[in-house]
Amino acid sequence: MSSSGWNTLESDAGVFTELVESLGVKSVELDELLSLDADQLRAVAPLYGVIFLFKYTHSALAPTTPGIPQDGSYDPDAEHAIFFARQKIQNACATQAILSIVLNRSDIQLGSALTEFKAFVEGFDSELRGETLSNSELIRLTHNSFSRPTPFVDETQPQRQAGDDDDLYHFIAYLPVNGTLYELDGLQPYPISHGVCTDETFSEKIVEVLYRRIARYPEDEVRFNLLAVCRDRRELLAAVGDTEGLLREGEKRAEWRRENVLRRENFVGLIYEVLKGVLGDVVANKGGVGFENMISDAKAKTQKRLEEAQRRKMQSNSW
Repeated sequence: MSSSGWNTLESDAGVFTELVESLGVKSVELDELLSLDADQLRAVAPLYGVIFLFKYTHSALAPTTPGIPQDGSYDPDAEHAIFFARQKIQNACATQAILSIVLNRSDIQLGSALTEFKAFVEGFDSELRGETLSNSELIRLTHNSFSRPTPFVDETQPQRQAGDDDDLYHFIAYLPVNGTLYELDGLQPYPISHGVCTDETFSEKIVEVLYRRIARYPEDEVRFNLLAVCRDRRELLAAVGDTEGLLREGEKRAEWRRENVLRRENFVGLIYEVLKGVLGDVVANKGGVGFENMISDAKAKTQKRLEEAQRRKMQSNSW
């Protein structure tokens, strides 16, 4: 991944919770829902919205009739009434989905950075909002801080176009705003309205909408994930004096932090030292080239292959 790109994020409650907290959002957490059930959604109230992860296929997203989404209806007039941004760069959909919820809820404390961002893009259309979001250094670096860096990437190689058989996944947001249930998907031209909806009826209505979406897939497709965006459980438990619940939440948060630390580590240094220890004596005992020289030779050969690939690319582009 280049220094200017966006890495793939895992659909994990701990990742998303720490991500929004790192951007300055207060009193919000995400919970993974293990079943698509209105009662489960009501159990995490107050519920601000949900993030849905599904396998990306062109057939699942493309309108069957031009200008009409497969479910619901486009609402071009909502483009300036709510925050909606087109997705302009690959892998940004995870962060874009959570921002689509927190930036549209007046009852969420955004913090100074996102408050300034929201005010800055308020008069922009969805295309320019998407460009601005993609070029935000703060948002991109925060996003990438929750993924494992990839130090060995040959950027001279063109990216292969993905097909329906590839395991690519996409995040979208659903939430009630201004009395309407909206689907906010940066790959769509406009917000998609699913009808009248309030905070009180959201739990029932979103289940119906998601069941219709899942029905577009083959019966054996089970790779879906649903994250609820809700109030920080610790605040609710503290308000009722539930000390045992607070202890469990503290343990959960500690586990999230530990897992996120591991997600950021590529373990290259550890692997290098292990290999050095295991192979060093073997190489020395055989009287061959030392381990350090082997590494240097390997680096030189790799660099030579990259230079040759770049030279071939330049020659092909000169026609």
